[in-house]
Amino acid sequence: MGIIQTKNIDVSAATPVARLDGSWPLLGHFTEFQRDPVAMLSRGYNTHGELFQFKLGPKNFVLFAGLDAHDFYFRAKETQLNAKIVYRFTVPVFGNGVAYDTSPEIMAEQLGFLFPALREAPMRRFAEIMYDEITTFANALGNEGELDLPRAMNELTVKIASRCLIGQEVRDQVNTGFADAYKDLQRGINTLGFFFPMLPTPAHQSRDRARRKIATLFSEIMAARRKSHAAPDDFMQTLMNARYKSGRALSDDEITGIILTALFAGQHTSAVLGTWMGLELFREPDYIERLRTEINDVYRNQDSITYDSLQNQPMMENTVREGERLHPPLIVLVRKVMEPLEFKGKAIPSGTMAMISPAVSHRLPTLFADPNRFNPDRFAPPANELKQHHYALIGFGGGKHACMGKNFAIMQLKAIWTEFLDRFDFTPITEFPRPNYKSWVTGPVLPCRVKYKLRENGRVLK
Repeated sequence: MGIIQTKNIDVSAATPVARLDGSWPLLGHFTEFQRDPVAMLSRGYNTHGELFQFKLGPKNFVLFAGLDAHDFYFRAKETQLNAKIVYRFTVPVFGNGVAYDTSPEIMAEQLGFLFPALREAPMRRFAEIMYDEITTFANALGNEGELDLPRAMNELTVKIASRCLIGQEVRDQVNTGFADAYKDLQRGINTLGFFFPMLPTPAHQSRDRARRKIATLFSEIMAARRKSHAAPDDFMQTLMNARYKSGRALSDDEITGIILTALFAGQHTSAVLGTWMGLELFREPDYIERLRTEINDVYRNQDSITYDSLQNQPMMENTVREGERLHPPLIVLVRKVMEPLEFKGKAIPSGTMAMISPAVSHRLPTLFADPNRFNPDRFAPPANELKQHHYALIGFGGGKHACMGKNFAIMQLKAIWTEFLDRFDFTPITEFPRPNYKSWVTGPVLPCRVKYKLRENGRVLK
């Protein structure tokens, strides 16, 4: 692709990266970015193309956009583009000694503990759990009513993820404290916290109290298991039994941190993406009917959702991926440039913050046809726009830092909307919302209320 990345680049002699106008003293572009980061970054792309620089406070950023830029960004070595330094703002949430607060070697071992939970055999069991939780949730809704879609999606995915990724004891306490504490923990990951994670804001103080409460809850469960010698087949027990290569067991706080890392990967982004997916579908009644036809075909001779049945729903999967394209939960990904880099003749000095934006790149007409239109068929033959490049769709990241819970998230959303669309008709009450850019995981501005009513000819569940 004509892309070069080398050491010892003479930055002073190289062509500088174009700079976005509109910077203010001290603040740089921070005010504009905080108000609408996607609009600001899109303005930069429309003016300067796939590479430009801007300032957020004292820090200098460079945005990479487009397929060549994606390829360069995700293929870079950790010694060139470093994520750990940037994402230390998550330490108050995940805890000390895990994820981005440990060495790359230990982090790799910790991520390795997650892999067994995401293989096919556990995923088959997770599909059964998803089915049980979704139908229980749907049954409780009754025949008709109103709901706030983001709240409902968050509640349901917390129940699914806590039962699949932690254990039954935590699922049993979702409605008696865990869900509220976890919600406060979620609010602790926000745009302001990215720059000032220790600033004593009300959201950060609630975050810290919630982290302590969840750590206490998990430690009590682990203590009870050790005392009773109980060893259920769940992820918490897997971590309790795990050992590092050195032979050392994991501490309770490490187990808590790894569980929270997995929970955020499997739940927080799923709830947001599932909400956007529904909001887009409600505007496309003809496409909903096509999805229902697929549901009827797949479930004609069975009355429950399974791992295998979900694999046979390509239209529903394309709908999830189109939701990811139009509304990626993480609108920006950031790395720190550790050594001078060159991209297509432009020099990026060390110390620069390298940014990539799924929210910007996913709407480039050079990548996707009619990019602002909700069109899941773009991922089906003959268009197959997903197959144009392995980094065309980057809502779950890419390269070595790609979200390992992607398949869990996709399966969960397919299951939720298979049941919801089969069972109910939905009518939005509020207008289509704007994105809430105050949150690091970008959901819609509330409220997002919808009416639902039981359908008479649903096939999956009676």
